[in-house]
Amino acid sequence: MRSAPPPPRTPPRHRRLLAGAAALALGAALLAGGGSALAAPAAGAAAPVDVQVNVNEGLGTIPDTAYGLNSAVWDSQMNVPEVQDLLKSASVGMLRYPGGSYGDLYHWQTNTAPGGYVAPGTDFDSFMGTVRKIGAQPILIANYGSGTPQEAADWVRYANVTKGYGAKFWEVGNELYGNGHYGSGWERDDHADTSPTAYADNVLDYASAMKAVDPSVKVGAVLTLPGNWPDGVMAAGETADWNHTVIPLIAGKADFVIVHWYPGGSDAAQMLGEPSQLTGELAQLRDELDAAGAAGTPIALTEVNSNVDEDTQPDALFGADTYLTALRSGVFTVDWWDTHNGAGTISTAPDGATDYGDYGILSSGGCTGAVCEPPVNTPFPTYFAIRMLSQLGRPGDQLVGADSGSPLVAAHAVHRADGDLSVMLINKDPANAQPVTLHYAGFTPADSPATVATYRDLATGIDTVSEPAGGTRELPPYSITTVTLHPKSGTASALSAPGGPHATAVTDSSVTLAWSPAAGGRVDRYEVYRQSGTASELLADTTGTSATVPNLSPGSGYTFNVLARDSDGRLSRPSAPVTVRTGTPQDSGCRVSYGITAGWGNGFNASVSVTNTGPVPLTGWTLAFAFPGSGESVSGFWNANLVEHGQNVLVTPLAESPTLAADGGSSATFGFTGANSGAYPSPTVFTLNGTVCTTV
Repeated sequence: MRSAPPPPRTPPRHRRLLAGAAALALGAALLAGGGSALAAPAAGAAAPVDVQVNVNEGLGTIPDTAYGLNSAVWDSQMNVPEVQDLLKSASVGMLRYPGGSYGDLYHWQTNTAPGGYVAPGTDFDSFMGTVRKIGAQPILIANYGSGTPQEAADWVRYANVTKGYGAKFWEVGNELYGNGHYGSGWERDDHADTSPTAYADNVLDYASAMKAVDPSVKVGAVLTLPGNWPDGVMAAGETADWNHTVIPLIAGKADFVIVHWYPGGSDAAQMLGEPSQLTGELAQLRDELDAAGAAGTPIALTEVNSNVDEDTQPDALFGADTYLTALRSGVFTVDWWDTHNGAGTISTAPDGATDYGDYGILSSGGCTGAVCEPPVNTPFPTYFAIRMLSQLGRPGDQLVGADSGSPLVAAHAVHRADGDLSVMLINKDPANAQPVTLHYAGFTPADSPATVATYRDLATGIDTVSEPAGGTRELPPYSITTVTLHPKSGTASALSAPGGPHATAVTDSSVTLAWSPAAGGRVDRYEVYRQSGTASELLADTTGTSATVPNLSPGSGYTFNVLARDSDGRLSRPSAPVTVRTGTPQDSGCRVSYGITAGWGNGFNASVSVTNTGPVPLTGWTLAFAFPGSGESVSGFWNANLVEHGQNVLVTPLAESPTLAADGGSSATFGFTGANSGAYPSPTVFTLNGTVCTTV
């Protein structure tokens, strides 16, 4: 059977720019720890949702750039004292300027954006006044679309040499893949060559000019998230899409990469499930960076919002979940779109609230027809979602493992620098409270009361109360709740976390890790744990600062933490995580190559070639592989027979070509069309008649 790919998916309409310009249950954990007391539910009541928190599973430290927000030069309110005070109260740590697609229109020296509107009081110095007042950092968009490397370099000179602002992070352009090269054009790009190759080459010119002025600046390049348009799309004559063209050219030269995320969703319920896809999409992006020689390149998510119920409670729940999901995946800043944006299409959210179609966190005070927003600068629910983030954790605190036994409850956890543990619980049910019981590994709570902060549906503020630390607690419908607990005295080790591990050797079945030692006392031994959900599996221990983890599966990804155990048997905090993928056997009796040949955001074409390198011909062979992503499936195939069993795929030859010759004498090449919802990472392990093949 052969099927042709569907037509390319059209990118979503960029309402955010136009509106703003116009209107302003897991089992017991393997590491020892305490647990909360359980209260029996009342007869007939819903069983409590079990939330597992593993303090020994380190996911990274919250950076001071984590909680970001976009500002725009068409926003006349962006720098007024009332807005400054609101952003400071929300602990916004990064502000992006001059605002989305205006980044490719705006000329900082003249404070103009030809073809757009620049409001009074929004010039660069006024913006930096806000940045400094709220204690944030700027992330600035150097004009690529209608600017030059020299203009960007002059901006760096003015900002960091003349004014001493210390602006560290600079993006080269905004969504340049939307410059019309792939058919859809909303981003200004005056270059004669609008290809991804030209963009990447020009990024290097921008970086060179900017760093010649201030070598300390960090310059970022625009990419697209896997599974989102125009991922996989190629213009006529091209052999690689945007990412696979840009990344090899900027590898080791750009300091970070930028992606945006506006997931779809036909309603609030679907939209609230979208953050779970973000983890896979970011992981696939890291795989693309790794494969192109850009391993370890930091990722910035500099625009994010939903396209459903934009200024109501569902979007607030989506926002809190998305910020923390991205940070858990190692993103160094998440910048919400937008401070103000303006009223759009009016609708009603599931809780009965009026949705003004406004992507801003603060009201612009505008109207659509006879329906008007609340007074200007009235906080929308998304504002309170951002405020709730700092109730959970602040820069320097450590994100740790947390998981919920129900899709209606999202859970995130932070081990604070002062030893406290905070857990955020998001109830996505618009009508029903959700009873929740917390369970802990690596943490024993004190008997003292917990501090509980809650942002309820339709509320105009955050409630904070003291409650008993243990037992089952109820999450109000459509709410965000943060529970902060103190540790029991004497249960924490004085040792610091070991330094972040790195791989010094990787084979198809083992990984050797090394790290710097823990401080603060005598270390009895170091223990290497594999993250498995919210459990931690001990795989190696040593008295030194390196260890080899054996008996791993070929072609598989593993995330490890290293912890130090003191002489009293207590564990330190976990190291930063490291993710390593094992290889495939180099001396196998078979060889497989797998490649994506086309894509359109929610589908792709793949080509697979299998070769028998063993000494015996194979007749009636079977090739087996599994899709790594749960959203991947086969929708058509050719030159072989494919059968799916969940994520597993079995391939057998056509009747007219049943044999693979020995010693590499022939290969079988087949293809298929895949469908994907979100990430679609490539399979990494193929077996031919049960033998693990070398993957090339």
